[in-house]
Amino acid sequence: MMKKMVALCAVCTMAAGFLAVPAAAASSTSESRAASGAESVAERPAYSGEKLSSASITLFAAKSLNQVMEELIVKYNAFQPDVKVVGSYDSSGTLMTQIEEGAPCDVFFSAAQKQMDELSDKGMIEKNTRADVVNNQVCVVTYPGSGTKVTGLENLGDASSLAIADGSVPVGKYTREALVNLGILRKAEDASRITTAEISEALGGVTINECANVGAVTAAVSEGSDEVGTVYVSDLHGLGDKLEILEKVPYDLTGDVIYPAAQVKNPEADDAEKTAAQDFVQFLCSAEAQTIFDSYGFDTNL
Repeated sequence: MMKKMVALCAVCTMAAGFLAVPAAAASSTSESRAASGAESVAERPAYSGEKLSSASITLFAAKSLNQVMEELIVKYNAFQPDVKVVGSYDSSGTLMTQIEEGAPCDVFFSAAQKQMDELSDKGMIEKNTRADVVNNQVCVVTYPGSGTKVTGLENLGDASSLAIADGSVPVGKYTREALVNLGILRKAEDASRITTAEISEALGGVTINECANVGAVTAAVSEGSDEVGTVYVSDLHGLGDKLEILEKVPYDLTGDVIYPAAQVKNPEADDAEKTAAQDFVQFLCSAEAQTIFDSYGFDTNL
């Protein structure tokens, strides 16, 4: 399995003096990382934010972050007891659309660069607040005792039914890209637009359950509604008795699965809320937060 190499996670805050990350660096590919040399774990700073005044911020985070974020928010409140973080979780594509349509949001934590890039291109992200926080890995899963013949992506067609997120969902897009790179699916300018009907045909007519987010895929497989599905390694946290990994998909098939976070331009936010949003992104990049991400199966070796 190919392992991605060195990258820098940094975000600029007024109080903490973080380094700004150019957009090009935030969007770097696994190939450019691989060319940089030996593997290395980026050193993460300890969280040292000054105590903030009372504020409430809204976090829009990818569904695959649901479990870990609840623990991270508790940890953050140990440092900042007067800051209330309200989390909303769904597919990154759905959350992006909600932000575009004017939903109040202070911090966006996406499961892919694409959605963050689109919001940034539209001027909806505060400059110099974007950071690559963690990586993840796509995996093929089944439920214990399924008796599936599937061993990984290459023989997905052997499943009686398959749960895959739709193309607007990052894990659905990564799955499609991996199948393209394996030669199972036709090459496409935008793999996210490959339909489930096209995937079914390429896999010999397998029944596909198209899901709205990765949580729905996890539920469909863990409950036995579908024999096989593609999720992230981190989605198995706490589900060891309900899901089994058949294959961890190599990064050279999917590319890095980078999760960027950034402060969103929120015209309804006051100064205290803007400061808290920026501070929370800083916390996500801290050593304390990374320890928690590690425990949930996220890859912090960027």
